[in-house]
This record gives sequence, C-alpha cells and structure tokens, in this order.
Amino acid sequence: MELEERAADPLAGGLMQGYQCGQLWGAALAAGAQAYRLLGPGPQAEAAAVMASQRIVDSFRERNREINCLELTGIDLNNAQQQALRTFIKVFVEGRAIRCFSMAARCAQVSFREINTVLSVKHIEAPSAPVSCSAMLAQKMGLSDMQTVMAAGFAGGIGLSGGACGALGAAIWIIGMNKARERDGNVGYEGPTVSDVIDRFVESADYEFECSKIVGRKFESVGDHASYVRDGGCSQIIAALAAQGRILE
Repeated sequence: MELEERAADPLAGGLMQGYQCGQLWGAALAAGAQAYRLLGPGPQAEAAAVMASQRIVDSFRERNREINCLELTGIDLNNAQQQALRTFIKVFVEGRAIRCFSMAARCAQVSFREINTVLSVKHIEAPSAPVSCSAMLAQKMGLSDMQTVMAAGFAGGIGLSGGACGALGAAIWIIGMNKARERDGNVGYEGPTVSDVIDRFVESADYEFECSKIVGRKFESVGDHASYVRDGGCSQIIAALAAQGRILE
C-alpha cells in the first residue's frame, strides 16, 4: 500500500502541530485496512476500525503516559513552524530520537495485537451509516471503499480520544495521496496545501483544534459518535474540508 503509506508522512509530528503522535495516525490507518480486508466496506468495518483505534490509543497512553507529540518530544511545532519543522527533521536525521524509534517498534507490535483482538470477535455490532466523520469526509472526497474504511478510525480525534480532529487528519492524508500521485510518490512536508487545509479547518471549527473542544465533550461509544454525525454534527467542518480538498486537486 505504497501510496497510502507515503501519504501518511504529513501526519508526523501530530499533524505537524504537536498533537497525537504520528504513530497513532498510522496505526489507525492500519486498523482500517485490516478491517476492510476481513469485513469489506460498510458500517461494520468502520465500527471495527474505530474500536481497534480506541484500543491502540489506550495501550499507547499506558506505555508512554502521553499521546501528543509535543509532550513526547518537547518540540513545539506551532512556534515558528518552518524553523520547528527543520528542528524536528534534524532530530531524526541526527539519530537523537532513539526513544521515538523504540516507541515505533513497540507500537507496531502492540497495534497489530489490538487490531487482531477486535477483529477476532465473530460479530461486531455497528450503527447505521455514517459511523465516522472521517469516513464520511473520505466518501465526499471520492476515495475508494478501502480508503474510506482506513480513515474511519480517525473519528473523534483518533479512536474517540478527543484529540486533534479526525476529519482534519483524514483531509491531510487524502491531499497527501493526491500530491503523491502528482509528484511520482513524493509527498513532502513543505508547501501551502496542508497550511491551506488547516486554515480552512480552524475557520470552520471556531478556531478550535481538538475534537473534545469542538464538540464540547468526548464521545462515549461508536454509537454515540455515529448518532452525532447522523444528526448533522460537524457538518460545517466536513463540508469546508471537502471543499478545500476539491480546490487543491
């Protein structure tokens, strides 16, 4: 899945904003991919992706105490963004991020186990569609059934954790895929596209970034989140991100 993997690059550093660790965004994509392989398209696979992502976030927090890049690395990517970006890349190039590499190796193993635990359940109850805000956005932006399920686990700030908006993460990932197609596989971190998406997002979200602040609470379950989306919750944000994505295509 080379295209989908390369497109995840801009999710590093917590959307390059210091929010949820990029490992969590990548693991959520893997959860969705495996859910699609076993369950096909639709609400059941989306619900499984969200549930697996919940377990991934919980286990990550238990191991590392934090889930946000800022707390894990001490690098403030919101402060002088381009300078911070160069610092972030330098940390990895110079091999000073040994802890991050160690975390990544462990995260892959544990995430694989958590995904399989959820998907081993014979029947996963699922609410009626739409299950996930991020999957809804993926559909609106013309993604395949597989890619739509892959994005589902981002819901509610990845696995309903209340962190940085999952729909925003999905939009950045989708635009990353478009850039990779145009640039022969090269996504890159720099350039106006991600900044344009974030600008459109914060305007539509009343200048809040985290799901729990936008909604005013954390979601209690997959069904709770699905009901919120079905009732029109975050429709303005989803519409704004979908429109921005079409502008940038």
